[in-house]
Amino acid sequence: MPLYLFHPLIAEWFQAQVGQLTDVQVQAWPAIQSGGDVLIAAPTGSGKTFAAFLSCIDHLFKQALARELDDHTQVLYVSPLKALSNDIQKNLQQPLVEIGQAALSAGLLMPELRVLVRTGDTPMAERQQMLKRHPIFSSRPRSRCTSY
Repeated sequence: MPLYLFHPLIAEWFQAQVGQLTDVQVQAWPAIQSGGDVLIAAPTGSGKTFAAFLSCIDHLFKQALARELDDHTQVLYVSPLKALSNDIQKNLQQPLVEIGQAALSAGLLMPELRVLVRTGDTPMAERQQMLKRHPIFSSRPRSRCTSY
């Protein structure tokens, strides 16, 4: 069971909130955590997005605990437009909130892990704000990917 790869607080959160690991997660987590490049090709609903997100959350969490978390974008997630908001809400924002609450309950004060979504429809003012205060996680749909 690859949950031993994660910080104990993250592993406890996963067991309490999600419970069962998928085969994709069991296979992906050791590869992701080894630091190499990983491509996950699996059917919808197999846990691939969450496999990637939880690994990223764990890495950032450990950096924050060691006071080594730099204030710049470290994760860029590119998603098909239709899946974007559901992926971000279900697999990233909600876990970040819940893990932050668990850390606080454990007496750990964590820095904010900012998440921003950028599409081709994102107003210029929001794009400028992203340049001033970078997110830690940034998400862009692949169908309208533009530079900023």
